[in-house]
Amino acid sequence: MRRRRFLVGGLGAALCAAGGVAGCGTQRATQGAAGLRTRFSINPGGRRWARAGSVFAGVARAAGFGTGEGPRVTVSGLHALAAAELNQGQSLLDAATPLARLAGEVEVVVVPHNSRFRDFGDFGAALLSRPGQTLLAGGPQGDPDHLLFGLIAKGLGADTRQVDYTGYPSRHEVVAALSSGKAAAAAGRVAEWRTIIGRGRIRALAVSSAERVPDLDAPTLLESGVRVDFVDWMAAFGPHDMPDESRESAVGMCDEVTRSPGWEAACRDAGWVSIPLSGDDFELWLASEVRRTRGVLRDLGMVDTTKSTICRGGCGIRH
Repeated sequence: MRRRRFLVGGLGAALCAAGGVAGCGTQRATQGAAGLRTRFSINPGGRRWARAGSVFAGVARAAGFGTGEGPRVTVSGLHALAAAELNQGQSLLDAATPLARLAGEVEVVVVPHNSRFRDFGDFGAALLSRPGQTLLAGGPQGDPDHLLFGLIAKGLGADTRQVDYTGYPSRHEVVAALSSGKAAAAAGRVAEWRTIIGRGRIRALAVSSAERVPDLDAPTLLESGVRVDFVDWMAAFGPHDMPDESRESAVGMCDEVTRSPGWEAACRDAGWVSIPLSGDDFELWLASEVRRTRGVLRDLGMVDTTKSTICRGGCGIRH
């Protein structure tokens, strides 16, 4: 398979600035013919991935990698991809080299404890019949929460362009919207909702992952009749001009880290699901994720479909 390049939202500036993040660099000594050392510098692609970058770098050190300079590996994810699509690809000019998918955060659909929706079936029926009157909430527009509702609406067969979604900058404001009746349902990462669900103020209707989430009494969307398997994923990327040799070494490092018991333990502690996928397989998966993300943003009316649909790089593969 030939080397492929994908455009991942928001990574251009992040990759340029990644070297300035303190404490996240890693390296590993490898013995080649000349006894040279291969080094990596692992950094988050922005504040959103600060924890992910730190955890990944920490597990890498525990697996035998040390701190140092070298080819940059930037941890970023779905939010950046969606942001780039909303930007009409302007920030995606061959910004990154895909290396490996690392982990994901499962999303949950929630309602107030006294909601008229007894279960996801009730909610789905309302969204299907009255998408413009079933008020939804979550993070800022275009974020994974919004994407999830778009996918749910499409999976139900609802008119996605009529979906009434309000984005809020904080989870506290989403909870307030639910409590006041400004929203009938909301979506967000399970880790952010566990405590409030446990207090009984909010009920979980369904989770977005293919399998149920431990210690959370909620079916999956697949079990609920909606063909959606979705996580707010994070992944490792190299610079757009990363040499093939460095890419192969970085993919190998990602494989070793994500196969380690330390990574599994770190994901459990953080409330993430480990979903490792690397190299060419990750690139193929990423191509489909770009298409899915672009499609749901178009269905939600957030991408101008009157403009040219010619690929700027983000719609797939450029040999």
